[in-house]
Amino acid sequence: MAATNRRSTNKKRRPDGGRKVVRNVARATRFIPASDRFTVPTRWVKFVFAIFLLPVCAILSETFFTVFAHAAVTQRLWAGEEFWFFSLGAVLWLIAFLGLPRPIVLYVFGHELTHALWVLLMGGRVSRFRVNRDGGHVVTNRNNFWIALAPYFFPLYSILAIAIYGLLSLFLNMQPYGRLLYAIIGATWAFHFTFTCWMIPKNQTDLSDQGTFFSLVVIYLMNLLLLSVMLILASPQITFAAFGADLLTNLSNFSQWIVDLFQGYARNR
Repeated sequence: MAATNRRSTNKKRRPDGGRKVVRNVARATRFIPASDRFTVPTRWVKFVFAIFLLPVCAILSETFFTVFAHAAVTQRLWAGEEFWFFSLGAVLWLIAFLGLPRPIVLYVFGHELTHALWVLLMGGRVSRFRVNRDGGHVVTNRNNFWIALAPYFFPLYSILAIAIYGLLSLFLNMQPYGRLLYAIIGATWAFHFTFTCWMIPKNQTDLSDQGTFFSLVVIYLMNLLLLSVMLILASPQITFAAFGADLLTNLSNFSQWIVDLFQGYARNR
């Protein structure tokens, strides 16, 4: 029988200040097999896998920041209206996030809806979806690390804005509203980024259930991949082929560094 997983987002009061904190609690009813001393715990496997992902994060980070700096300096990325309207939307949201009451219910709704969408993408079934002022939860028959971590790297509202714009473009001339789209994407992506950074330190069980170190590495890598795609789409001078070529160059340099490191170690023995 398939296990039933309940993923919930609840508000709880902190004893030291009375602030409300959104906390995700995952409860699962599952069969636990008899212990086997030869069985390697899943968390250990994920921890080792995350260590091997660290070089990937480093190479992709170097590529992203190198390409971004080159586009900003030599290709005047900062002078394009895409960059300015995206930045305007992001700055407006940052002002709202820091200076106005935070829309917790809107975040909880997006968080739980992202869980539900990824459950469906993974072939699962959602039997209950609830969001209210006190929190929310999703009851499903499937759970894995993609489903658990999706709200931290999948900017739902940005994706919805792009999808709505593309759908309306089939029937209307949406080109005059392109600047508005960039501003909305900037605001919604900043919404995703700020709430993700705000929620991660709050002992989220979405992360701890999968292994905190593994979860943080996956979240960083997936968000960086998203930023890389956004950079390529926003800059006419940057192509996927050129970005891929730079990525392969950095990968080659890293591999050569590893080889030189091992050769130097072997000579010193």
